[in-house]
Amino acid sequence: MPPTVVGLFTGLLLGIAWVVGGFDAFVGTAVLGVIGFLVGKVVSGQLDLIPYLGGGGRSSR
Repeated sequence: MPPTVVGLFTGLLLGIAWVVGGFDAFVGTAVLGVIGFLVGKVVSGQLDLIPYLGGGGRSSR
């Protein structure tokens, strides 16, 4: 699915969450969406978290 379509659906779902649950639901949905996006990037191999987690820069002695 093209990124523009994914963005469209994401925006529509965030809008529905805002209307149904208010601003708190909108923020919660947005945060969970970003977490899901990052997990998807890590699983597909497009994002490497090792430099941020401190696992790759150490030398063994």
